[in-house]
This record gives sequence, C-alpha cells and structure tokens, in this order.
Amino acid sequence: MGYAMGLLRTVLFGTVLLTASSSLAAELHGRASTQYLWFNNIFNEKKQAEFAQHLNFSLINIDPDKKLSLHGYGRISQDVMNGDGFDGRLFYLYADYRDLLDKVDIRAGRQFVNYAAGSSLIDGGMIDLKNIGPVAFSVMGGRNVIYGIDGELTNAKDYVFGTAAYLTGYPTTDAEISYYLKFDKDGIAREQIGGMFRHYLFGGLKVYGNTRFDMASETFDEVMAGAKYFVNENIVLTGEWFQSYPVFDYTSIYSVFAVDRYQEGVIRADYTINKMFAVRGAYKYQDFGSNTEGHVFEAGLKVRPIESLMLDLAYDRRQGYAGDLDGFTLDIQYDYNPNLQLAGGMAYDVYQKDSMNGSSNAQTYWLGTRYKLNKTMSFDARVQDNVNIFHFEHDWSGRVAFNYDF
Repeated sequence: MGYAMGLLRTVLFGTVLLTASSSLAAELHGRASTQYLWFNNIFNEKKQAEFAQHLNFSLINIDPDKKLSLHGYGRISQDVMNGDGFDGRLFYLYADYRDLLDKVDIRAGRQFVNYAAGSSLIDGGMIDLKNIGPVAFSVMGGRNVIYGIDGELTNAKDYVFGTAAYLTGYPTTDAEISYYLKFDKDGIAREQIGGMFRHYLFGGLKVYGNTRFDMASETFDEVMAGAKYFVNENIVLTGEWFQSYPVFDYTSIYSVFAVDRYQEGVIRADYTINKMFAVRGAYKYQDFGSNTEGHVFEAGLKVRPIESLMLDLAYDRRQGYAGDLDGFTLDIQYDYNPNLQLAGGMAYDVYQKDSMNGSSNAQTYWLGTRYKLNKTMSFDARVQDNVNIFHFEHDWSGRVAFNYDF
C-alpha cells in the first residue's frame, strides 16, 4: 500500500504542476463517492462496518493540443468496528498522451492492460504504434500489481511484459494476436500467446472468438467461439462454445496437480414481443471431463405494465454432475419520478448436492434506492439478506453512498 500511496502522491503533484502551467481550458471530471458499508466477515464470523471514500477522475485538455490527459481511480477505507484499521487501494492512475507525431499513443503509470494473451494491472507503460497501415502494434511492461484480502501482495520481482498486433481501420472487423510473459521471484511464471477475432456479416450476423495457448504445457487453456444473429430489432439468437483447461503459474505448487478440461455449449434466444413483454430462453451443456456432465435450462420474462415499472422474472433448472438445482429470481424496478428510483428483488434456490442427502434451499432478499438531489449529487442505498449462509442465519449486508459528480 505504501508504494501505491507514494505513486498517488507523485502523480497528483505532477498533475498540479501540469495544470498550473497549462491553459485554463483543462477540464476535471469524475465522481467522488463517500460510502458506509456493513457486512459479516466470513473469515472471523464477526460483523464488520467501515467508511470508504472512492475517487474516480479524468483530467483532460491539459496541453494546448489536447493530447495529454490523466486518469485515476482509488479507494481508502477505515474499519469502525473490529479495529482492522486503515486500508487504501489504487486501482489505476496513469498519464495518457495520444497522437504523438500522429502515430504513437503512450500511457504511463498504474493501469489495467488487457491482451488476448493475458491481462494484468501494472505499474509501467504501454505504447501503441498506429496509422502505419492496416495493422497497429502495442507493447507493454511493468511491475505486476497483485492485491490480496489484506492489501497489496506484489513482490520485488513481479513483472509482466507483452506485445500485440491488431487490425485497424476496418469498421466490421476486429482481430488481434498477442504475447504475454509474466515473472515472479522464482523466474518465468507464465508465457502465453493469444488471439481474438470479431466480424460482422450481412448487417445482422456477428461471429467472434478468442483463444489463449500456454507455451509450457503446450495446451490451449481457453477457447471460445460464438455467433450472434440479429434476426430483426426484436429477435436475437446466440450460440457459443467455450473450453477451459486450468493452467497455474509454473512456479506454483498447484501446477503439479492434475486437472480436467471443461467444455460448455450455449444456445440462447431473446425476443422482445412489444413494449410491455420480452421473453428469453437458454440451454447450456456442461462437460466437466471424466464422463461427467450437466444440463442447465433457463427461462425469463420481462414485463413493463406501465412505463415506470419493470418486473424481471427468471427461472433456471440444473441437472447432472455436482447436484441438481431449481431456482428463480425476481427483480423489480420502479421509477417514482425522474429523481427517485426504487428497486428490490429476491432469489430462491432448491438444490441437492448428493443423491444420498435431502434437498436444501438458499434465499436472498434485497432492497435498493437511488435519489438524485441535482445534476451533480445523488444518494444510493442497498440492503441485502442472505438466509442461512455459512454460520449466519441471516447474513445482512448493506451500503449507503453519497455521490458527487464533477
């Protein structure tokens, strides 16, 4: 946390200097959210309460050419019940300079980097080279930021590097091939290549897919392919196939354990009948390996009897490996007026994990509201009760937030 707070102070100080030396055209936008949260701590079975302050901001138009911007998001919190003390997390804080020589974008600082080959939160940089033809290039690297329950877990030798090439200038096609390399204190922890593809056909069909290949185990640890067909403005059909083979860091003790490949096939249909009714249905086939499989059926109905009221009812049934389940959810949203929204819902599941035992049930109930004082200030509140969770007969949790948008 000390490293994150030091980085936060450094970049904020730089922000002040940049703002002072730039024109008055610089604009600061974002949200500050002051929150009070309460919940049951499942690790020590105690009630927990804390105050938290979230800050999300973007400072744009810093320089006369409007190419430089700063972006940040962080959270600090203080426990007020069990003496756990102060905690702070910096999720991202980076400078973004775009269109250098009309060909280069540069991001420096704490940022989330997402390639098809791998994703990381890094303290480092990313450079994109563009406008040189139909293919653009990206390279990134830096300190790998890892958070645990009690704070940041990053070690001195945790680093990641990566590079990507992707199509640009094709409105109906996206494609990427990338490489991802991860180090920890024991050496190379991950080495992967990945690819992503998305293409629109005939104005109503989208085909897409992504894959990731692990170099050490010489296996595809993730593959996904799908198609979405927009029959018309009211009907959407979706089909997807997904395969996952868990791969752990090479330096982890878990890498020696045997695992099974998981496969899943999904077909889904969404149909908006009219302004009042919409229905959906889906079937999911699950294959856990070693002749184990599951079947999931889902159905949903969305009803809007009046413009300000929406009811969403969903039912799902699962049969097969690891047990059976029947359950439903109900969500209700009511716009009392443009400034006040009320919402609530419940979930009820009946499940049986073992054929030798009887069935059990799980229940969740929640209420929420949002009230806008004006264009910049609002209140959010939510209360939830999970029934018979762990050792809690009623697992109450909630949040009250005051938000200021600037």
